[in-house]
Amino acid sequence: MLVVTLALAAVGFGLLVTALTTGSVIWAWGCIIVCVIGAVLLLVSALTLRTETDEEASSSSRPGGRHAKH
Repeated sequence: MLVVTLALAAVGFGLLVTALTTGSVIWAWGCIIVCVIGAVLLLVSALTLRTETDEEASSSSRPGGRHAKH
């Protein structure tokens, strides 16, 4: 999913350059839409990765006791 986010960032940059060169608002809105989609995908990827690591940490067996290293 990170590769898709990187590709969307590249497309967004291309749309930004096109919008600045042509002075068209349509290309600028396209850049904004692509960048928002990329940001949402990055956020979803980060949250799922965090959830997976939290589940793995809670399912692993830890030694009990007062002096156990966590």
